[in-house]
Amino acid sequence: MSWSNEWYRSEFIKHEIREPHRAIEKEFLFYNAVANGDIEFVQKDIKDKNFTKMEDMGVLSENKLQNLRYHFAIFSAMTTRCCVFAGMEQDKAYNLSDYYISRMDKCKTLEEISDLHDIMSIDLCTQMMKLKKSQILSKPIVLCINYIYNHIHSRITLKELADYLKISESYLSKLFSKEMGTSVSKFILNEKIEKAKNLLRYSDLSISDISNYYSFSSESHFIQVFRQNAGLTPCKYRSQHFRANWEELNSELYSKVSK
Repeated sequence: MSWSNEWYRSEFIKHEIREPHRAIEKEFLFYNAVANGDIEFVQKDIKDKNFTKMEDMGVLSENKLQNLRYHFAIFSAMTTRCCVFAGMEQDKAYNLSDYYISRMDKCKTLEEISDLHDIMSIDLCTQMMKLKKSQILSKPIVLCINYIYNHIHSRITLKELADYLKISESYLSKLFSKEMGTSVSKFILNEKIEKAKNLLRYSDLSISDISNYYSFSSESHFIQVFRQNAGLTPCKYRSQHFRANWEELNSELYSKVSK
């Protein structure tokens, strides 16, 4: 049987049994909610478990797990592209999509993929919410934050940032504290620790390697800063969170956006 004849046969069967598909308007409402940083809408949709409602889901594979994998890949591609249209940097959006799809590929159950969908949704929505807020920040602070993100693996100093922005260190320090509610140094350390947490969760890198990767002066300094930030040592954090249930990370993301 030719591919065209097979397709027509498939369409006929789907029509006869009235196989449902989720309304495209409903899908785009969710994509746009994520892209607009509408955390309340996204949380409600997640609570309602709309992503995994089988009665609305097109059948891309007779295997339920594989079917959900395909839908996750579609969701990832569509949502990140909506985020690009809403202002997220294209490379960052595509890297996030690649990251979550690769994580999904390691999921072994429907629940794990569903949890990962929720995590990705909250993550992207939170980042878009921050992006929207950054649009009301002054240009020097936006450039400063972008520089920090782009050089997060390096040792970043106030002088380096001030030279980059061509303003004085004292002015940058005061402006950053006023607009961000924290000092430059604390902001940098917090971002490094957040990145380090991900490596502790999902990688096999040693504590020493992670310390070097984010340019801490020493492993002991990294452990000290990590303990101050997270309330426990990197080793204990890894023992509690290493490849732990996705629901745990999902709860953590919820707590971040609710602050």
